[in-house]
Amino acid sequence: MTFDRLDLVSKLYQPSGWPRILEAASGAPSGGPLVVDLDPTTFCDLACPECISGKLLNQGRFTPERLAELAHELVEMSVRGVVLIGGGEPLAHRGTRTVLRVLGEAGIAIGVVTNGTLIKQNLAELAEYASWVRISVDAGTSETYRLFRPDRKGNSVFDKVIGNMRLLAEAKKGALGYSFLVMTRREPDGTIVSNHHEVLQAAELAHDIGCDYFETKAMFDDGHHVVQVAPEILASVEEQLRAAARWEDDSFEIVNSSTLTSLRSRVGPVQEKDYHRCRVAELRTLVTPSGVYVCSYHRGNDGAKIGDAVTDSLAEIWRNSDRGIVDPSRDCRFHCARHRSNLELEKIGAGTAAPEPGSDYDPFI
Repeated sequence: MTFDRLDLVSKLYQPSGWPRILEAASGAPSGGPLVVDLDPTTFCDLACPECISGKLLNQGRFTPERLAELAHELVEMSVRGVVLIGGGEPLAHRGTRTVLRVLGEAGIAIGVVTNGTLIKQNLAELAEYASWVRISVDAGTSETYRLFRPDRKGNSVFDKVIGNMRLLAEAKKGALGYSFLVMTRREPDGTIVSNHHEVLQAAELAHDIGCDYFETKAMFDDGHHVVQVAPEILASVEEQLRAAARWEDDSFEIVNSSTLTSLRSRVGPVQEKDYHRCRVAELRTLVTPSGVYVCSYHRGNDGAKIGDAVTDSLAEIWRNSDRGIVDPSRDCRFHCARHRSNLELEKIGAGTAAPEPGSDYDPFI
């Protein structure tokens, strides 16, 4: 890999986004977001017990016509990157293929977070236009997949997902990632089930499929706080990741998320913040069928809702909304991946940062 995809602070200094970075750093409203998270739908074909969006699922979707309009509005707003995510399963919407094509042909970078069950139906557009596709697998075998990512009938579609990933690996122009969320669950009878023992097996499978990276993450609770795990589980994960490093080369990377770093440091569920305005909220936003929110951490939170993209244009929402309705010191006490970016933006605004001249390499700040 030629860059650290998780180094969000360095990404602030890319030339094409710099004018809006300066707007946000000043504490003033920006002319528009650089990156938009877009939920095409709240529907999902899986029934994962630990789904953090479980309470928000199956509550609506954009019409295909409105979804296509949103894609054109994003182009008109000069958005640099769009992440198709959820909420629900983004590839479950029949209009997602149009979004991929409209954004891709306009030169906008596209990320896709998916469960992988519907890759085949969207293969041509994903292969041609997606900058990266990250598959939430969270297992290395079909049986463990069934425990944590069952379909609505309680069955495992693991083999289907892996087969779809192989198809995309052969055809893709962008990057393909295998995501592994370390999960532990206490069953009603008191027994503990976990997927942590399959990290190494999953990493080997990711390498075999032809993925570009394998990412390990920690669970969040409903309040987006990182869920700590027993020391022996963390030690096991660490040992497996060290063993998985044998497959790393120029075409395959083991990625450690910020949540895994939080587990290692045992910092606890609360991340204190002493600033009252999220400057990153001027650079990123979340668009869903139920509303437009200041960020994905606040999906479904009416206190962080800034508009309704079903009825209003994104440009109008941005022009008329106050992204300062969320106070990070009060409302964002969880571990935010962009906390360090906010601190850096404060430095940029104060003139105490020392930006290094750079080039555009990854718009997903």
